[in-house]
Amino acid sequence: MDHFSYIDGALHVEAVSAHSLAQRFGTPLYVYSAQTLRDHVAALRQAFAPVAPLICYSVKSCGNLSVLQLLVRQGCGMDVVSGGELQRALAAGAAPDTIVFAGVGKSAHDIRMALEHGILMFNAESEAELARIDAIAGQLGKRARVALRINPDVADAATPDKTATGGRHTKFGIPLPRALPLYRPGRYSHADVCGVHIHLGSPIPDAATYVAGIRRVEQLVGQVEAEGGRIDTVNIGGGFPASYATDDAPLPLADTGRVICAQLAGLHARGKRIVIEPGRAISANAGLLLASVEYVKQGWDRGIAILDAGMNTLLRPAMYGARHVIWPVADAGARGAWRTVAERRDAALQVVDVAGPICETGDVFALARPLPPLTEGDVLAVFSCGAYGMSMASQYNSRGRPAEVMVDGLQVREIRARETVADLLSHEIAGLRGL
Repeated sequence: MDHFSYIDGALHVEAVSAHSLAQRFGTPLYVYSAQTLRDHVAALRQAFAPVAPLICYSVKSCGNLSVLQLLVRQGCGMDVVSGGELQRALAAGAAPDTIVFAGVGKSAHDIRMALEHGILMFNAESEAELARIDAIAGQLGKRARVALRINPDVADAATPDKTATGGRHTKFGIPLPRALPLYRPGRYSHADVCGVHIHLGSPIPDAATYVAGIRRVEQLVGQVEAEGGRIDTVNIGGGFPASYATDDAPLPLADTGRVICAQLAGLHARGKRIVIEPGRAISANAGLLLASVEYVKQGWDRGIAILDAGMNTLLRPAMYGARHVIWPVADAGARGAWRTVAERRDAALQVVDVAGPICETGDVFALARPLPPLTEGDVLAVFSCGAYGMSMASQYNSRGRPAEVMVDGLQVREIRARETVADLLSHEIAGLRGL
């Protein structure tokens, strides 16, 4: 469920016209619905209620401080993968004991920072990282709580290769056969290895993939405890999908949660704390990108709409081949959910490519997409951009990153200012003085 709909031919974000947002703040512009974020957290909590998990939102999916603050107020913890994300989580008000630190390349500086703040747990990706955590904890006179991220050699066939992380040929995790000795009591002086973590990829549309991964975890927990080790936390990661296309079925979160919770029931009954790390399932459908048409040109076979947003603004189509619904914010007579409106197929539509301004052939949002006739200045909405949108934006071609706004009912708040040319140059001007 989300709160983007057409009312009398105009797209609205909750109670606010999308066109008015484009006029007020300019484009490109990321727009988030506060109520959609709240609803998605509530849906996750309900779906996983039988195991009462700690929901640690994946900061990498959308790290805006206001988004994080809203989620903290909904009771979320945070899943971070860098010192910068840790600082974001803390600045947004997350309690350190609700933060898990994942990521395959943690620096000594970041580990030290996390220990000093007293985070809940590290998800260690290798024996070398575990040794580093142990050594730094000793230097600080602290004890580190650590979950081993195991690589269970489990993958979902529908997960894109670039985001499939649970298979044996990825860089992530400790191969399952190597994990058991690392749990032996007394092996580390300053690290308590007391958790198991898996993250199998994103998105994972089939709950059976989680079941397969959890079964591997159950086997490991049994082996560890049989040898006198202790595991108090099981973290099954994230990867819960969002809806990107009009023909996507509504997210079957209740069904997915029921299947996963049934597999986790034994671990939960034995007192294991369950952690999940959703990202796109919370924020993807809670955000959209507004972009203006700069030009409509005629190519060899069809028209091409050039937008003021490109792969520098939204990288997913160029990087992953991701499909996003694109539709004008003004569509005469349109009413109802955006998915329904964008399913329209009639003779008035024109097949066009939708591209950005960047000097790359791959800077294309959509090829041969049926859309209402477009003219310069039209504002388009690119839907389902609340995850891995702004967080992956860049300054390529020396274009500043866009502004972000949050809509909550009738209230509108700019939560990130648009980058200016001065911002682009600010870290380089001083270097000119020595030339």
